[in-house]
Amino acid sequence: MDLRDELNPANVLLSKRKQGEFNSFISREELDEALAERHGKDLQKKFQNAKVAICGLGGLGSNVAVALARAGVRHLHLIDFDQVDVSNFNRQQYFVSQLGKNKTESLSDTLLQIYPYLEIKTDTVKITRENIHDLLKDELIICEAFDKAEQKAMLVEEVLRQFPDKYLVSASGMAGKKSVNEIKTRKITNHFYLCGDGVSDLAEGDGLFAPRVMAAASHEAMAIISIIDEIY
Repeated sequence: MDLRDELNPANVLLSKRKQGEFNSFISREELDEALAERHGKDLQKKFQNAKVAICGLGGLGSNVAVALARAGVRHLHLIDFDQVDVSNFNRQQYFVSQLGKNKTESLSDTLLQIYPYLEIKTDTVKITRENIHDLLKDELIICEAFDKAEQKAMLVEEVLRQFPDKYLVSASGMAGKKSVNEIKTRKITNHFYLCGDGVSDLAEGDGLFAPRVMAAASHEAMAIISIIDEIY
């Protein structure tokens, strides 16, 4: 680790977290109390107990993770095989200082600056039909946040088949420059929610823009929060 890395606020905070040195930061009790004032004590307790897996840490997943961390959802499982690239900066929750680093590591550092007491599990792997069971067996709520349609379809198909009792939140349709008001959350079954406009496609060549992608991610995060409130 060079001097620049040593002075990186995320690395300083992570080091202090590992050493249990939070005297110069906010205590867990203070932070939880502040969150409870916004959300209510009962819901905040549910957030502390909930476990959520986020599959894909790009425009959808990184923004979902930030939203859940700000709410105080304590147990997050971050899964992505990719590294931070310059093309990510227009819509994803990464910074120039994280260029070339694994998204799992980079996003973990960012989330710990928001909520230092998160319990984050990471897997820097590509999700496949073969490993999906082992990767997702421990979390009751699963967020699909892939970029490609075929990856989305695979995850949805396998989760519904292998884990019929888990809750799945997926997204489809957030490309282009149309109004964010077209993005909706639909309850497909009692355990499956789908967010997005349902029609826009990156292949149409209209681009991806942060406001629309973040709106879809916010719908996913809000669906997860509603599920947590319902089942915990």
